[in-house]
Amino acid sequence: MTDTAETIRQQAAARTIRLEVARYRPEQDGEPVFQSYDVPLMDDWAVLDGLNYVKDRLDGTLSFRWSCRMGICGSCGMNVNGEPRLTCGTFFTEYGDGPIRIEPLKGFPVIRDLVVDIDDFLVKLQHVQPWLIREGEELPLTAEYAQTPEQLEAYKQYSMCINCLLCYSACPVYVLDPDFLGPAAIALAQRYNLDSRDQGDRFDLLNLDEAVWGCTFVGECTRACPKHVDPAEAIQRYKLTAAIRSILPWSRR
Repeated sequence: MTDTAETIRQQAAARTIRLEVARYRPEQDGEPVFQSYDVPLMDDWAVLDGLNYVKDRLDGTLSFRWSCRMGICGSCGMNVNGEPRLTCGTFFTEYGDGPIRIEPLKGFPVIRDLVVDIDDFLVKLQHVQPWLIREGEELPLTAEYAQTPEQLEAYKQYSMCINCLLCYSACPVYVLDPDFLGPAAIALAQRYNLDSRDQGDRFDLLNLDEAVWGCTFVGECTRACPKHVDPAEAIQRYKLTAAIRSILPWSRR
């Protein structure tokens, strides 16, 4: 037995924490049910480590997404005790002796267990054209366009989005109205609106009831964002831009 395996065995015998995991297997479940697993209460384990322990040692049928384990890929987002979190950065030590309830992100159809269907978000993301638009130039763009530090700073915050969808799960508007464009898509559109190299015009895509004007400024999207993108601010800033442009239609961006 390796040292790591022996450490796990010893700690498992001493302390455990219960994970209450939402299960949905469409071939046998009419609706989601909860299944409990007792896993080692390791001081340095994240919730994702606990789920991997379940998958590897207790129940190989459990389905969930994960990739980098470093808060970069955004694929391990789930609801943990009712809050949208990245499970790779959410640690057992935050929950005392437990239990910890783990559910799929709200607002998205559940495919299986903790895996949700994100096709709707991908369509919305493409809709806002989250890429550099250069008038009169064809892709791929090969020229370099220098920026000052100030020009970079104008949009850098919004470029940190990792498409984890925590903001969508936290947003009460999106949960109730699936037509709402949503926080991340709007923030990424604003990222390019503020980029000095971009020459696109996304006004007709964003100045809509199901886009920026659908936001009620609850701010839960910003609180949920693990990268401090502040999509709520992005939406409010573009509301101001849209209002000015509606009054002064010859102005842009």
